[in-house]
Amino acid sequence: MRHPDDLTRAQLPLTPATFQILLALAQGERHGYAIMREVTERGEGMVRLGPGTLYGSLKRLLDAGLVAEGAERSDPELGDERRRYYRLTEFGLAVVSAEARRLHALVRVARERQLIGLEPA
Repeated sequence: MRHPDDLTRAQLPLTPATFQILLALAQGERHGYAIMREVTERGEGMVRLGPGTLYGSLKRLLDAGLVAEGAERSDPELGDERRRYYRLTEFGLAVVSAEARRLHALVRVARERQLIGLEPA
């Protein structure tokens, strides 16, 4: 039997789109449009997820057990339209946390080599 840490590491590195989606879901359940909107806002318009990338990624994340579907419900911000919601699983949280630690270590090396300053970009 594989150790849970081995299963988590086997998912790394994440693609940028996958990491962005999991980061959005780390704050709680979201529907697809809210995920796209958060990624765009967080990336200050420099990062955008199109519907094809988002929903293809969500399907793979569902299949891998990183994300689960929540209940379908209406979104008050968008009128009465029904939306499918997604949430992180415990495994998904472990994977996105491991990826964040991996990226943090890379940024630390880049700072040591004076490729970037000490202040966040």
